Amino acid sequence: MGALLRNSALVCGAVAFLQIALGAGVASAQSQASPRTLAAIKERGSLICGVSEGIAGFSMVSREGEWRGFDVDFCRALAAAIFDDANKVHYVPLDTAQRFESLQSRKVDVLFRNSTWTMSREIELKLVFPAVTYYDGQGFLVRRSRNATSSLELSNVKVCVQSGTTTVSNLLDYFQINNLKFDQLSFTRSADAVAAYDAGRCDVYTSDVSQLFAERLSLSTPDDHSVLPDVISKEPLGPAVRQGDEQWANIVKWMVFALINAEEVGVTSENVAEALKSAKPEIRRLVGTEGSFGEKAGVTNDWVVRMLRQVGNYGEIFERNVGSQSKLGIPRGLNHLWNNGGILYAPPIR
Repeated sequence: MGALLRNSALVCGAVAFLQIALGAGVASAQSQASPRTLAAIKERGSLICGVSEGIAGFSMVSREGEWRGFDVDFCRALAAAIFDDANKVHYVPLDTAQRFESLQSRKVDVLFRNSTWTMSREIELKLVFPAVTYYDGQGFLVRRSRNATSSLELSNVKVCVQSGTTTVSNLLDYFQINNLKFDQLSFTRSADAVAAYDAGRCDVYTSDVSQLFAERLSLSTPDDHSVLPDVISKEPLGPAVRQGDEQWANIVKWMVFALINAEEVGVTSENVAEALKSAKPEIRRLVGTEGSFGEKAGVTNDWVVRMLRQVGNYGEIFERNVGSQSKLGIPRGLNHLWNNGGILYAPPIR
């Protein structure tokens, strides 16, 4: 009986120790996942945003020395939401090799750098892509003198491509599936790939269609080149943040959704003052005159108003940077709202 009691005591002790250890593990995990990015940004007094080294229409330094573009405006919208000042952003230009490491090592708070949302990037790199800001796909830029109307005509060609991107694997898959022969010229920097194409070292340059429109403008004779209509991949582009901080991921996510919803209900930078007087529930929730959604997220209830006043809604951001009001003139296509022929769709604020 004494031995039985001693064994029971040992078992109970082991169970208690295991419970304490598990509790400590849970507490540690919860501590690691506790909100900290937003607090660090507020303490610093500015947002650090990772962007590209220079893609026309998306993120590029203007002649006045100011960062401008589609991706830049989303950085500015975040700063407006947090500080009520869209200019409180420090931009860090990153190449493809640096972008994810810089995010993982906390050199930037968020990455807005025309990056494709993939499963491996979330699982292996421990990142989160909170939303899609631009539905893109890979395409091909060729000389008009080639008289090509389809990418299926691109056999026995030399193709310039940037290494370290999903573009490479898409290129290999597409040419292999369609029994097209090609030689690949890879470059670490997109600027070098474009320069090689412009110099005639290759017949084709491949990248996301949005980037092809941008890079075409940098060629010595832009009108001598055209983007083929074929799109060979799905490239959902959007912001990336680190895993483990749900508060920050939610703020970035709902920032994008709010600007999409604003376009859908017709609230712009021009009429946001009238929207504050609206009696429509969905508009009242959007602009913060009903509910406390902003405060619960960690910002202010008027955070969307701040963004709209200083940056505008999704449609305004798109058109002035890459759409009809820009030199790129990219058709919205899939990036039209869901009720206007596209697939742009945001969950409701409620």
